Amino acid sequence: MGDAHRIGVVGLGVISRVYLDTLVGHPAVRVTAVADLDAARSASVAAELPGVEALSVAELLSSPDVDTVLNLTVPAAHAEIALGAIGHGKNVYGEKPLAAELVGAQAVMEAAARAGVGVGCAPDTVLGTGIQTARAAVAAGGIGRPQSASAVMVTPGHERWHPQPDFYYTAGGGPLLDMGPYYLASLVHLLGPVRAVTGAAGRPRAERVIGSGPRAGERIPVEVDTHVTGVLEHAGGTLTTLTTSFDGVATTAAPIEVHGETGTLAVPDPNRFDGEVRIFALGGTDWRTLPISAGYADGARGVGLLDFVTAGERRAPRASGALALHVLETMTALLRSAAEGRRIELTTSAEPPAPVPLTAAEEWRGEKSRPADSP
Repeated sequence: MGDAHRIGVVGLGVISRVYLDTLVGHPAVRVTAVADLDAARSASVAAELPGVEALSVAELLSSPDVDTVLNLTVPAAHAEIALGAIGHGKNVYGEKPLAAELVGAQAVMEAAARAGVGVGCAPDTVLGTGIQTARAAVAAGGIGRPQSASAVMVTPGHERWHPQPDFYYTAGGGPLLDMGPYYLASLVHLLGPVRAVTGAAGRPRAERVIGSGPRAGERIPVEVDTHVTGVLEHAGGTLTTLTTSFDGVATTAAPIEVHGETGTLAVPDPNRFDGEVRIFALGGTDWRTLPISAGYADGARGVGLLDFVTAGERRAPRASGALALHVLETMTALLRSAAEGRRIELTTSAEPPAPVPLTAAEEWRGEKSRPADSP
């Protein structure tokens, strides 16, 4: 496999620990540096990881010991960090969304093209066995020609559990930009790109109350729409009805359902790597669970970055910047449609990436498979 690809991590919040658990020790990559606006946090994380250096953000972006910057900052900083890394000739792989605004995401992609570096972006949960098994079923004609779909995400809001939830309610946040990438990336995998959208949105509360941590009870302002719904017109003709909300307690709706001429497919939570894929055939009497047939088994956040750095010349990375840009335009177009009261045609497109064959956890982790009778 050659020398390990060197990773520098910017942003050491809650999600960084999951990424580090996936990446540290993997033979394809080597985490060489970490950085955070809180220097003490950087030093603490680096102290736990042998061979990892704590740097300032500027030092990490220019470090000769970093090939790809893993950008785990808040959405409002995504474009700035990505452009800084690209300016130093480095690849960028970031948390979703690609940027808080479409213009920033476009600037990142254009800068990367000029510099000849790569851009990748979460979510990578869609590469797990849940979405990939569903995709394989659709591709195999398991429900006939898809005719419509629904995607539903309803929660009471992240302030109930997150000790620092402010960014969920500022530019780049809200239920659509925060959770929508999981659903929209899945829909592109399942049904192809989106050509036009019609949206509606609301903001029933001006403030939220933090429910945990040292700031519990503090009120924070809501600056974005917290209930967004709309219709997506896929290039192939399928219509998807999408709902994302921080204004409901619960829902019994399946996260995603795809309705075809000969059956309906119930798709598991796209914020997870696994989950049951169920089918109800035309003329049948009950749901049937499909066996796992595709995807990274036992996946964990960071598998998309591993896919990104190991794709090489064989294929395009599956968690690509192009897909993330299309997903972001779809979301921002929905919000603009809601504000302007009209249907909006998209300017970007992204073909579904290569499907993921069923890949055992020890394979994508770079481990050697043990004989079946070994302890």
